[in-house]
Amino acid sequence: MNIPYLYDAGALIAIDNNDRRMWARHSLALEEGRDIHVPSVVVSQPWRDSRRQVLLGKFLTGCQVEPVGLEVAKAAGILCGKAGTADIVDATVVVMAASRGAIIWTSDPHDIRVLIDAQDIKPAPVIRTV
Repeated sequence: MNIPYLYDAGALIAIDNNDRRMWARHSLALEEGRDIHVPSVVVSQPWRDSRRQVLLGKFLTGCQVEPVGLEVAKAAGILCGKAGTADIVDATVVVMAASRGAIIWTSDPHDIRVLIDAQDIKPAPVIRTV
């Protein structure tokens, strides 16, 4: 069984910037048969122009872009309150990763760690830096 990955905006920005290390990680994950999740709200952070972001568009076809439902939205809001933060997108990443047992790929490990610590679940999601 492969542990799924969940990408935050940092992973998508790295791909949009044609970061070879991120492409290699993603390609290996696909070869391993990992499920790769991206909350739909995460796509909003780096997405600006479909004409310029062809690579990012292709990348997303290899991911499960998932809508954020009411219960996840509520849980993300509660988590922001517990952590004393305001970034609901990062909180959504943590909530969704925790529910899937996913490894979080992020460019903001500190921000994600604060949210994971506030969530206080065991085992906590693993963080990997882009």
